[in-house]
Amino acid sequence: MLRQGRVSNAQRRAVDSLLPLFGIPYGAAPFDFDAAFARSAPRFLEIGFGMGETTAQIAAGHPQCDYLGIEVHTPGVGGLLRLIEAQQLTNIRIIQHDAVEVVTHMIPASSLSGIHVFFPDPWPKKRHHKRRLLQPGFVHVLASRLQPGGYLHVATDWEEYAAQILEVLSGEALLANSVEGFSPRPEHRPLTKFESRGLKLGHVVRDLVFLAR
Repeated sequence: MLRQGRVSNAQRRAVDSLLPLFGIPYGAAPFDFDAAFARSAPRFLEIGFGMGETTAQIAAGHPQCDYLGIEVHTPGVGGLLRLIEAQQLTNIRIIQHDAVEVVTHMIPASSLSGIHVFFPDPWPKKRHHKRRLLQPGFVHVLASRLQPGGYLHVATDWEEYAAQILEVLSGEALLANSVEGFSPRPEHRPLTKFESRGLKLGHVVRDLVFLAR
């Protein structure tokens, strides 16, 4: 279900005026990246982009690449649309829909250079762990959407969830860890305000970067 949350007037205006320009309607058919971006370029998927700061920063720093962001939270969609407008970014498109359905039905096999999943909801209560995004079945689908040598990059500041993600990714035959265990933060992932606050509180952020075989 779509999570609406509290939407500011500015975010609502952005959704109403800009989502028709930069949004992709969900449909149970393969997504045509070349048509959506009017070019052929390396393609990256971000699942759960929050308020969009990281997505915009990465896209601005890599204009030669195209980025498809998935987010169900309307304030976040509005936030990223405002950044797209302010920074005049042309290499971002947005789908506001459930990520599992989008990846399963819209993303063609072997079409992505990389997938970003930064700070997914940890669902900390044990009885809610089944709601966590990175389950073995979905990880297999994600891996199948990567080109050979493409990467799946996950970051989390929940130690227990990080250990579970490492176990799940390590068990996927289509993926190979880029390092032994957790990875140093790659340069392509900016240090966010959220992360900076966590680091000051003593939180440890763990990155996992797995490559498609």
